[in-house]
Amino acid sequence: MDTLTLWQLAALAAASALVGFSKTAVSGANTISLAVFAAVLPARESTGVLLPILIAGDVLAVLTYRRHAHWPTLLRLFPAVAVGVVAGTLFMMWADDDAVRTSIGAILLFMAGVTVWRRRSGDEGKEPPEESGGPSRSGRLKARSYGVLGGFTTMVANAGGPVMSLYLLSAGFRKLGFLGTSAWFFLIVNTSKVPFSVGLGLIDARSLLLDAAMLLFVVPGAYIGRKCVDRINQKLFERLVIGATVLGGLQLLVG
Repeated sequence: MDTLTLWQLAALAAASALVGFSKTAVSGANTISLAVFAAVLPARESTGVLLPILIAGDVLAVLTYRRHAHWPTLLRLFPAVAVGVVAGTLFMMWADDDAVRTSIGAILLFMAGVTVWRRRSGDEGKEPPEESGGPSRSGRLKARSYGVLGGFTTMVANAGGPVMSLYLLSAGFRKLGFLGTSAWFFLIVNTSKVPFSVGLGLIDARSLLLDAAMLLFVVPGAYIGRKCVDRINQKLFERLVIGATVLGGLQLLVG
């Protein structure tokens, strides 16, 4: 913290507030926070600093939307996510900052393109999970694919939010079900990542000191998000999620 300028600290504070906002309003918007942290701090170290801040946002989101989670979807995703987290850990053992940014940015843009194409072709959202009798074979394959990608991207760059946001949109979730399922998913996944991040040296006493200062800004961000979410209609909500995903992917590629 001693080497950070006042403007850099202000940028990290704004990014931390955006984490809170994204967790309670527009999931996927925190890819902008990811880009800010990676710009101010070394990219690898930024993932360790950002993780506790994300967990704080997850706790606030669970407290707000815990009753709206769809647990069958979560249980389908977790095994594939575990595979992705292990793969991401192995990748982080040799990847440099440029490899991390390029890989994640490309994945986010690809998944956003697939989601937009499928929605325009009318293949998405026909059977919301809350109403269907159970996942089809193609549905299970899609859950596994997105789960592995989500686990990989969240371990490598805390960028699993857009991937899982695209999956939940493609599965037909409405706004509150989307936010409740996403909240529980990331609280469990991000907490499980802590031992891996400590083992990789991404979380230490210095990073936690910076986290302690930034956590003060997560709460007001989450409060603003909760007040705004009821005023965002479903179509605008979906466009904001996809737009935040594309913006985050572009920032990673050009950053």
